[in-house]
Amino acid sequence: MVKNGKLSQAISDVGWSEFVAQLDYKAHWYGRTLVKIDKWYPSSKRCFDCGHVLDSLPLEIRSWTCPACGVHHDRDVNAAKNMVAAGQAVLACGESVRPGAVKTKLGKTPRSRKPSK
Repeated sequence: MVKNGKLSQAISDVGWSEFVAQLDYKAHWYGRTLVKIDKWYPSSKRCFDCGHVLDSLPLEIRSWTCPACGVHHDRDVNAAKNMVAAGQAVLACGESVRPGAVKTKLGKTPRSRKPSK
């Protein structure tokens, strides 16, 4: 977003790291969980209904129709739905939100639980 000439100064002034730190602080204060998703997650380009991901979606395009299922999306509403779903997947399953990425734990194998006496 900083590469956008019209928005770069305003975005840089906001101080994203401070914003995220405040969100984390407030979430902890109120007993909430803050889930951070990958900044490269294609939330605007992914169809919320069928999961199809567009190759590109320029910033000036504010709404689009999915070529796979035909559903019309508002860019921001679609991105918000995708981010909520990605955050819920992380909380529920520990899933990765990067397309194609798999979360693994190297060197650890599940152990069977011994019955207690």
